[in-house]
Amino acid sequence: MVAQEIYRLAFEDPPGTNLAGIPTTNLKLTSPYVSTGLPYDVAAAKHVKETFRASKVYIVSSGSLARNTNKLDRLVAAIGQSKIVGIKKGMTPHTPWSEILQITAECRELGVDCIVTLGAGSTTDGCKIVTLALANDVSTPQQLARYSVESTDIPPNVAQPKVPLITIPTSLSGGEYFSLGGGTDDSTHHKQGFLHSGMGSKLIILDPELCLTTPEYHWLSTGIRSVDHCVEALCCLTATEASDEKAARGLRMIVPNLLKCKADPNDVEARRQCQFAVNLAMDNIRAGIPMGGSHAIGHQLGPLGVPHGITSCIMCPSVMKYNIKHGKDPAIASRQQKVRDILWSEPEVAQTLQNASLNADSDLGDLLDAIIRALGLPRTLTELGISHKEIAGLSKRALDDFWAPTNPIPLVKAEQVAEILETVK
Repeated sequence: MVAQEIYRLAFEDPPGTNLAGIPTTNLKLTSPYVSTGLPYDVAAAKHVKETFRASKVYIVSSGSLARNTNKLDRLVAAIGQSKIVGIKKGMTPHTPWSEILQITAECRELGVDCIVTLGAGSTTDGCKIVTLALANDVSTPQQLARYSVESTDIPPNVAQPKVPLITIPTSLSGGEYFSLGGGTDDSTHHKQGFLHSGMGSKLIILDPELCLTTPEYHWLSTGIRSVDHCVEALCCLTATEASDEKAARGLRMIVPNLLKCKADPNDVEARRQCQFAVNLAMDNIRAGIPMGGSHAIGHQLGPLGVPHGITSCIMCPSVMKYNIKHGKDPAIASRQQKVRDILWSEPEVAQTLQNASLNADSDLGDLLDAIIRALGLPRTLTELGISHKEIAGLSKRALDDFWAPTNPIPLVKAEQVAEILETVK
């Protein structure tokens, strides 16, 4: 049977007025398109030629994919060697500005008219910023700093990116659906966000067979990041009927299929369903539904070298336990009950919970803990090499996160965060 492409908008609704703490009222943030059903290389070649009519393509590939597989070679062959004007293999984690500016300079000199990323994380984030830098003739760190969301000197009339960005993700972290890009200033080691009109991927190509090469630890842990998006959206006290529906669908889709991926790493359909779930999980982030303590504290574990997916493994169950322990608002228990009901209603998940000797009275934190442990992922700071002495500093830094006060029990004191961290030391 000949493969057929499904080509659709990732999001039907407009973005919210606040995106991860950044006001977006005056920004034009369009939805990317999503291509599914075709092999990644076939889809990329088709859209480079037909959708973007590009003839000077620059590829940024995951270093491990480039070194250990033929996936990059397949992509180059499909697009056509004559159309590929540049390739970068690998990008340093947390996306240094120096590498962003290096790619920008090469793309500018080569007259690039399309950028394609193969991989996830830093490759995706970096190239969002590259397209912004190209549009605004940015070539130095000092110029780039002016476009950061932290800048007090943002230039007037910021030009929208003109070079289209195609992203081909190999993880479940979901950054390809997010307009915001993050990069690290080499001189200060401080990571900053960039968000302006027109930023982000124009096309996301999903291919579950490509993701068979993604290391199990990375695939499953980034999947828990999406679980965290769904759980904190469902537990949010300002959630809407629409956000609940999307988060519930995403949760029903991703948890059973992560367990299937663990049981059979070659289950392509399970990987496909995980990819579809990420779109739903990211919808609420884009809509501006506030996350809570798991994200707020997790953001501070990142600079200690903990990947985002693993931060969710550590923090999400513990934050749920904290909220139910201290929550006097009955809505907190009601919303957690909704998540518990969803998990118990899925046969594969229910079996996992029963295997962990849990029952209908078990709290949400215990259910999530059992799922994460069944996937073979870490649950404590010690497993990550983070010592007890880090807790005080982590607790203070977490209070500055934009999602600390939107936790169902607002995190406004370091003692609150320390209590949560003590349970996962």
